[in-house]
Amino acid sequence: MTAHPSVRGDVAVLVPAAGMGVRLGPGAPKALRLLRGEPLLVHAVRRVAAAPSVGCIVVAAPSDAVDDVTALLGPLVASPVTTAPIVASETCGAAEPKLEASSESPLLLVVAGGASRQASVAAALAAVPAEFGIVLVHDAARALTPPELVETVADAVRGGHGAVIPVLPVVDTIKEVDNSGIVVGTVDRSVLRAVQTPQGFRRDVLTSAHAAAVDEHTDDAGMAEKIGVPVHTVPGSEAAMKITRPFDLAIAELLF
Repeated sequence: MTAHPSVRGDVAVLVPAAGMGVRLGPGAPKALRLLRGEPLLVHAVRRVAAAPSVGCIVVAAPSDAVDDVTALLGPLVASPVTTAPIVASETCGAAEPKLEASSESPLLLVVAGGASRQASVAAALAAVPAEFGIVLVHDAARALTPPELVETVADAVRGGHGAVIPVLPVVDTIKEVDNSGIVVGTVDRSVLRAVQTPQGFRRDVLTSAHAAAVDEHTDDAGMAEKIGVPVHTVPGSEAAMKITRPFDLAIAELLF
């Protein structure tokens, strides 16, 4: 791929946003549900774009909504950029789009997502320009994730870790229950962590993990584990909650 020397940052962020999110109820794809009048995807991309290390954002959109998502996200990087980047839509394997970049704004690409989250991440990864050696994967449903968390994860990868995840301590008591609903044990929560995104990787690690995958995963760090890559943890953020159910959306409205 052609280099883009004026692009700021060394980090590309992949945002799989093609899922329907059935737990959030009927309606538009989850990433396009509204929070305070704007889609979750817009909130998520705006916060990612505010992280100084991010030089490229690739969104995997529903295959029938690529043009709509492209138009939706364009204004996020068009101002206050002096040389406005082009938000290009492409499908995995298509010819590389012509791009303009600015030191003040990341490149923004929209690709057609796949039938699963894993397929969408793979499509987005294939579209990342070659100069980006650090790749983060971020859920659009974590729409209020602060830019500082993006930087923390990127810094850890830059510091030498092949795979990095933000985590929070588990605060509830966790019980193991059998098929009949009987408690068979209490799990030691001191060794448990709730995992968030963005998850960060050296590009070669994420590429190898996807190439080696033989079944479906909803967690890219789990794929890295499968190929023997140690996964480092950093402190997460309460604001990076995942908006999965109507209750979560109500909480996000209060936090906004």
